[in-house]
Amino acid sequence: MATVLRGIASDDEDIEAMAGTHPEIRTFLCRSDNIGVLIRDPATGACAAIDVPEAEPVLRALADTGWRLTDILVTHRHADHIEGIPEVKRATGARVTAPAKAAGAVPEVDVTVSEGDTVRVGDLVAQVWETPGHCADHVTYWFREAGVVFAGDTLFTLGCGRVMESPPETLWQSLTRFLPLPDETQVFSGHDYVLANARFARAADPDNANVNARMAEAERARDEGRFLIPSLLGVERATNPFLRSTEPALARAVDLTPGGDPTAVFVALRAWKNRF
Repeated sequence: MATVLRGIASDDEDIEAMAGTHPEIRTFLCRSDNIGVLIRDPATGACAAIDVPEAEPVLRALADTGWRLTDILVTHRHADHIEGIPEVKRATGARVTAPAKAAGAVPEVDVTVSEGDTVRVGDLVAQVWETPGHCADHVTYWFREAGVVFAGDTLFTLGCGRVMESPPETLWQSLTRFLPLPDETQVFSGHDYVLANARFARAADPDNANVNARMAEAERARDEGRFLIPSLLGVERATNPFLRSTEPALARAVDLTPGGDPTAVFVALRAWKNRF
């Protein structure tokens, strides 16, 4: 089961010492557009679900893989991310790890985590980031050595979460935490909103050839029954307008002066997306 280590997320030597093998990951659709994820450490057999939007797809993925679920890592308290937890916990005995700020709203919680904590699934180690903005209790799980980050509803392929419980500036600060990560980092988001996000990205950044190529890729994925999750962070930095709020083209798109405050650009982009 997952081990939670308090307050060592910035200690790189400890994290490296605990880090193990590269994970096995399975993604699948839940509900209408939620993304279910299983991450497994092949060295120990420990396996975690990132949220449980719906029980049946998670249990089916476990049956298909033969993996044994040991843990559930919750990103935030919204019903479409947690409603399957009780059934899956009854079926598997998995331990539920949830944000401390959401503990009263998440069912069957065994342990809570906050900024500075570290979660271990077998030999796989994740830093816990508090990434509020979409909601006040949101956390992100950053498996640094494995090169994967589970962003929930904070960062989407070509988009970001809707601001619901805080000023939009708060979400921008959360998004900036992703910017320094390596280009090859795989970003797993909580929903497949790729086509809608691609249309907005093209409207906001029409001269960006990378965005136009990404739109075409999203359309191919739809036609083939695929979704573009995970996405690579390097691709997101090149195409996601919300991560490009420092770019002059995005400032001009919202009638702001290039080189100004990227927070203001982000706020204007998010308001435009709400109307889009």
